[in-house]
Amino acid sequence: MPRFTQRKRLLSAIALIALSGADLALASGHGGAVFSNIVEVPVPVGSGAQDPSLFATESGKILMSWTEPSEDGHAVRIAGWIDERWTAPMTVTASDQLFVNWADIPSVAAFSDSTLAVHWLQDNGRTAYAYDFTVALSDDGGETWGDAQTPHRDGRSVQHGFATLLPVAADQLMAIWLDGRQYGLADFDDESGGNPDEMQLRAAMIGSDGVIGEEMLIDPRACTCCQTSAAVAGDGSILLVYRDRTAEEIRDISIVRYDEGEWSAPMNVHEDGWQISGCPVNGPAIDAEGELVVVAWFTAPDDSPAVYVSFSEDTGVSFGDAFSIGGEDVAGRVDVLMLDDGAALVSWVEWTGDGEALIVCLAESGQGCGATQQVHLNSTTGSINFPRMVSGPSGVYFAWTQPGERGADGQMQADTIMMVLAQR
Repeated sequence: MPRFTQRKRLLSAIALIALSGADLALASGHGGAVFSNIVEVPVPVGSGAQDPSLFATESGKILMSWTEPSEDGHAVRIAGWIDERWTAPMTVTASDQLFVNWADIPSVAAFSDSTLAVHWLQDNGRTAYAYDFTVALSDDGGETWGDAQTPHRDGRSVQHGFATLLPVAADQLMAIWLDGRQYGLADFDDESGGNPDEMQLRAAMIGSDGVIGEEMLIDPRACTCCQTSAAVAGDGSILLVYRDRTAEEIRDISIVRYDEGEWSAPMNVHEDGWQISGCPVNGPAIDAEGELVVVAWFTAPDDSPAVYVSFSEDTGVSFGDAFSIGGEDVAGRVDVLMLDDGAALVSWVEWTGDGEALIVCLAESGQGCGATQQVHLNSTTGSINFPRMVSGPSGVYFAWTQPGERGADGQMQADTIMMVLAQR
């Protein structure tokens, strides 16, 4: 799973002034500022923490999961932010068999009945990318956890990951993942679908009682290592976006719909025509509010990188124009969030002359982006990886891996997680 290495830059050796607290109210781009105030939120993580994932519950709590080193190897931990303070961090699992990767990361979600679900990746073989997509549930707020389960039942030592957990009912969530069970197989049956050496896209329902439903094959040929993203539309249908893959190696963004127990055929959100022989490790993001659906994604046809956003006004049945919203040196790694006023907040990572920047914009259907703002600038030689954002009662929360810097003693500091609260 190679990293997409286009347009790598050497960062300036000149140290930049660190930004924290109220100083994080950064300069805006065209169209005015998106946020009037951006403040840092201290996070209860240990040394070396990385790869945060965020989830906003119906009660207004912000859940965060992350990975950090432990005596057993690595641990997946969670904590909740509510009433301006964190709950005590809790360990979901700790093992020297966890698969820890910068792009394929654990996540946390909550059923409407308050049951928690956390997924992580567990090594299942000797090859570099052989791992299981593993889920555990807690019905007591994370104090104890049920048995770890794998929604996939193929039993092969291959990749199962880039998962999405989407609550779809009070006691049900949809688990979606990329599945490498066809890799290296010379023969396969019609039920499995696809061809040898192709990555499948699969899903299964998980109940808050721990019962996992039958696996569903969504697409027999998807891009091998791009993140998936899903949302529930106003009509109750489940919408899933992912990077597809044709026989000609066109890897544009497709959307599928799950309604009345059936998955639709894939449909391109936009025909970018990006032909690339390897996975760019750069998945799309989707959100929905009523009939309005928004999708953001990275693409680079003809070696011209860009971030696009497109809206649907009919619950994802069709999409309007795709608007380019990034600068010349976008790296992608997008997220998207529908706001109460019908606008969408889009975030992405972009290279600037001073380092790696987290950028946001306000986008509207039929208009693309208006206000644009830099939320964070990373001047270290490491990367902020895949920043995440969710909406809470006080504003929008962003979290990312903050790479360690070299201290005054010449030693490299450990990575950590940084979170900010942005208010309009």
